[in-house]
Order: sequence, then C-alpha cells, then structure tokens
Amino acid sequence: MDKRPIGVFDSGLGGLTTVRELRRLLPGEDIVYFGDTGRVPYGSRSADTIVKYARQDVAFLRTFDLKAIVIACGTVSTTALDILAAENSIPVLGVVAPAAAAAARATRNGKIGLIGTQASIRSGAYERFIHGENSEAQVLAQPCPLFVPLVENGRFRRGDIVIETVAAEYLAPLKQAGVDTLVLGCTHYPLLEGVIAAYMGPDVKLVNAGAEGARAAADALERADALSPNTSGGRYRYFVSDRQEDFSRLASIFLGWDVTEAVGQVDISQY
Repeated sequence: MDKRPIGVFDSGLGGLTTVRELRRLLPGEDIVYFGDTGRVPYGSRSADTIVKYARQDVAFLRTFDLKAIVIACGTVSTTALDILAAENSIPVLGVVAPAAAAAARATRNGKIGLIGTQASIRSGAYERFIHGENSEAQVLAQPCPLFVPLVENGRFRRGDIVIETVAAEYLAPLKQAGVDTLVLGCTHYPLLEGVIAAYMGPDVKLVNAGAEGARAAADALERADALSPNTSGGRYRYFVSDRQEDFSRLASIFLGWDVTEAVGQVDISQY
C-alpha cells in the first residue's frame, strides 16, 4: 500500500479526462494535477521544446512526494516518455502504448484511424505501437492542430458550427478510407467524442487515449502493490501556469463534477 499521491500533467485541461477515469477506477487516490495552460498547445512545438516543457512540468510535480506520474498528454507521451522515465526514480507512465494496444484489439477490418497533434503524428509512435500489436494493421494518421485550442476555448459541443466544420474537414479522409477504429490520440479529444462519433457513424469504435492510459496506470499500481488503502474520498489539488479564473468552470466540464478546490498558479519557468 502507498498513500502518496499520483501526479498527472498535460499541456492544458485535456489531461483532466484522464483524472476523471482515474477517479472512477481508483476513488481513494490523491491526485496532484498540473495543466500548463500558459503554453498550451504543445502539439505545434519542436521535439526539443516539448522535452524542455515536459521536464519542467515533471520538476514541479516532483516537489510533491509522489508515487507515480501519469503523462496525460499524447504529445508528451509520444515525444518525451522514454526520456522522462529514464530521468526519474518513480514510475512515469504515458497514454500511447495502452491506446495503441486497445485499437489493435478493437479493429475488425485492420484499418485504424489516428487523430492527434502535429507532434504526435510526426513522431510515428502510435503507428509503431500498433504495428507491434498487429503487424498487418493499416494506420491512417491525421493531424488535427485546431482541436486543442478549440476545446480549450469551450468549442466542443454538437451543434457548434465551428467545431463541426473543422471536424468534418479533418475526419473526411479517414471516413472515406473506411476505418473501423479511431484513436483519439490526444486527451483533449474525448470532449469532442459526440461530434466525432456523429460524423464517423456508429460502426466506428473510438479509442480514448486518456482513459486507456488511466486504466494502464491503475493496473501498474495494483501490480506494484502501490494502491492507497483508502477506498473513497481521494484529495485533488490543481495547478495551472496561467490565470486561474476560468479553470474551475472549464475543469468541471472535463471532469464531470464541480471543482470547488482552490487552484494554484505556478511560474513553471522556475523549474
């Protein structure tokens, strides 16, 4: 048993979808969340910049006595996971491998669509993991650079002509190719699940990278006998690198419950 909290971070608020799944699976765990809202999105940055930002995010979280860190960010998971895991003495877990494995299991016709940030797609990490599970799978990747900023600004609901128009443009090639499985390769994208599912149709299985990462993290902690002895009522602490004013309102949408805790602001450049 281990009462120490789990650290979770993302470039913005998308990683809260991973926190939501962690709470469902492990309601007794304490969680420290950091969203780098001052530098979102990461997906258009160079690999060197992403690694630099991720190291700073981890350095801040390590000021808490954590038992593990979950990278609730597809971009960082594809670009910096191996580096962060090698540099830290506690487990550092990502979302890419679990999502790739889930997609490889789910596909029926071998055609898997992948949507993510430009950096995630450029890395080729999802494809490598999927082909490691299913060498015959055909992976069709589509970068979606506008999704993260739109989600961060609350434009993710069905009926919103802006997000529906952008989604249709990004998803059209995947639908035309006949994919039967679609990896939501960024933890912001579950907020778009209704829009994406409506466009792709009921026969396309959506794989939520954040949720798959949370399940893998829960399994890893259980195998290590590192779960909290608490069974309910875990404590949640939230930190951002930009203004806190809108966090509680938007975070409540991502999480599915009201955020009543105080939100801390961090000068992440100091780490």
